[in-house]
Amino acid sequence: MMLSDEMLDIAEENLQAHLEIVKEDEEIKSLIKPMQIWITSASVPICYHLISLLANGEVFGMTTEISIHLLDTDQFKEILHGVVMEAEDMAFPLLRSISEHTNMDQAFTDADIIIVLDDVLLNLEVQSHENYIREVSEICQVYAPLIEKNAKSEVKVISSGKTFANLKATMLRTYGPSIRPENIIAIATSWESAAKAMLARKLNMSTAGVKDVIVWGNISGSNYIDLSHAKLYGYDCAIWGPPNFQRPVLNMIYDSDWLHSELQSAESTLSSRVSRCTGMLPAHAVATVLRYWYHGSPSEEIISVGILSEGQFCIPEGIIFSMPVRFQNGNWEVMTELEINETTQKVLGRLSHELVQEKLVALKEINEMHPYEAEENSISSSKCLSDAFPI
Repeated sequence: MMLSDEMLDIAEENLQAHLEIVKEDEEIKSLIKPMQIWITSASVPICYHLISLLANGEVFGMTTEISIHLLDTDQFKEILHGVVMEAEDMAFPLLRSISEHTNMDQAFTDADIIIVLDDVLLNLEVQSHENYIREVSEICQVYAPLIEKNAKSEVKVISSGKTFANLKATMLRTYGPSIRPENIIAIATSWESAAKAMLARKLNMSTAGVKDVIVWGNISGSNYIDLSHAKLYGYDCAIWGPPNFQRPVLNMIYDSDWLHSELQSAESTLSSRVSRCTGMLPAHAVATVLRYWYHGSPSEEIISVGILSEGQFCIPEGIIFSMPVRFQNGNWEVMTELEINETTQKVLGRLSHELVQEKLVALKEINEMHPYEAEENSISSSKCLSDAFPI
């Protein structure tokens, strides 16, 4: 038997002990700084799907807390507010905080990762392709100095979206020379995943069994789906083997007309399919590449990423070009050991030309504000062009 006064005393002691434990936990938690992730143009559907993928622990690990910052213009403030409220309602254990931002001056503060989702709505009947390129250049001209000023020195910048993914990465590097070039990439995984899915349907097999499809070139422009290294695992054919047994894709598909019309032409079914994907697929692509960047990609598997060319595969230097890489130890490296045939090499030359021309048009914007810098960049780009296409 216990008197009421004794029970009240014990309850008070328990409450004080509980409050002390809570305070101690909060102090420990405050010492653990969450990873700061900024997402631009955060009102777009990709961001809505991306938040849960970043916050569930699969990308950065189950011990890494994150803070997400959604950046957009005042026009989309209500949308951002709704996204923030919904994310808070989901109570992700690893989501320390999520906030909305419309003040550009404070953008990218202490950023560890910046995901650039800005797109332009292409309508060539309204204005020329060159004007859209200048519009992208102007966006990057705002972002790059803010990244240099406010973000952490090791910040990772990811360019995604349906338009000018390569060019955005190129111009962020151009306008932000102090940003580490190896930390700026463009996402090609949406094309890679969609191509694998189409091949799997054609062969009546699981998409997960299709590996090593390469996306070359301009991710959101003219690109080339290279199947010369693509492999099939677990394919139901006359020859069977252990789980690691694989067959070349081109040995299993003999319909070259189908490959060209569905995967490799400018008006291919694949191109149409990817252009209609505005949510889950591109969000999954960003999350997948981030997971590989922090934890490594599967051993010996080819991943396509837009990176700053240093002359690999005879591609001109100074442009962001999608090519095969592997991720390991928090970095990526180009798989230069891959052999490419003469046909592919010619295609790479054509794709390089498009990206060099895009960069030259965009650099005209710099010419008005920084003539000397523009001259240096133009000379460099012209040299790349002449090296790739000698007279």
